[in-house]
This record gives sequence, structure tokens and C-alpha cells, in this order.
Amino acid sequence: MQSNLNKIMLIGQLGDQVKIHYFEDGNCIARFPLATNESYISKKTQQKVTTTQWHNLVVKNKQAELCEKYLSTGDRIYVEGKVKTTQWVNEQGQQQMVYEVIVSDFKFLKVKNQDKTNTTLSTQQIKQQKIDNFQVPNVENEDTLPF
Repeated sequence: MQSNLNKIMLIGQLGDQVKIHYFEDGNCIARFPLATNESYISKKTQQKVTTTQWHNLVVKNKQAELCEKYLSTGDRIYVEGKVKTTQWVNEQGQQQMVYEVIVSDFKFLKVKNQDKTNTTLSTQQIKQQKIDNFQVPNVENEDTLPF
């Protein structure tokens, strides 16, 4: 049996505001960049090195509207989706290529927008038309935390 899989899972921070485009039929599409970081200790210098990878995210319809409403630059988000490659020839006749992540599921991990500082949203909650807000307990001494 031969099978294929095109799936990507990312956790990162938004690198810019969500840009949304509405179509005449009422559908919409949102695009925004997501930065993921990788850190390691250099064997040569013994110093911490951090590299950043940028991903172009595409979100559609109701999910796109929620991203536009709740997300802003620097917010942390978990996404699942598939990678799509688009190729074209530009005005100078050069071949161009862009990789995009077509988002199918997401979860807002840390949102700064408005009073939603402790809001967690997922696609499953969107489908059920429920958005659960929760408050992180106020802890006076962080040394007593179990983690």
C-alpha cells in the first residue's frame, strides 16, 4: 500500500498583522507570517545561537476572520496544515516560487489583543461556536509552581 502525507505543525510568533481579503461571494482569506526559532549552543564559541525560520500562513473564511479579530504582531499560535508550493514567472521573466502553509487547525496560545490576554481558541471551539475564556491563577511566589 502506498500512501502520502502532507502535514505541518508549527508553534511560533506572528511577524506582522493579519491581512485579510474578502471576495464577492462572501468568502475571505487571511495571510500572515509566522516565525519559529531554533536555539543551540555552538561547539566552537560555547554561546547560544538562535536561528529564525519564516513561514507564510494562509487561513480561510471564518477562521480567517477570527485570526484578524484576535491576533496581532508577536502573538504566539499553534497551527496545523499542509504545505503548498506556488510557482509563476515574474515580469522580468524569472521563475518565482513561494511556500505557504494552508492552515486547517489552530490554537491561540498567547493573545495580547484587547482584554483577551488569557484566551485560548481552537478550530474545534469555532465549529461549536464557543470561545472559552480562562484566567491564569494569580501566583505570588513563582518558586512554588510545580513546573
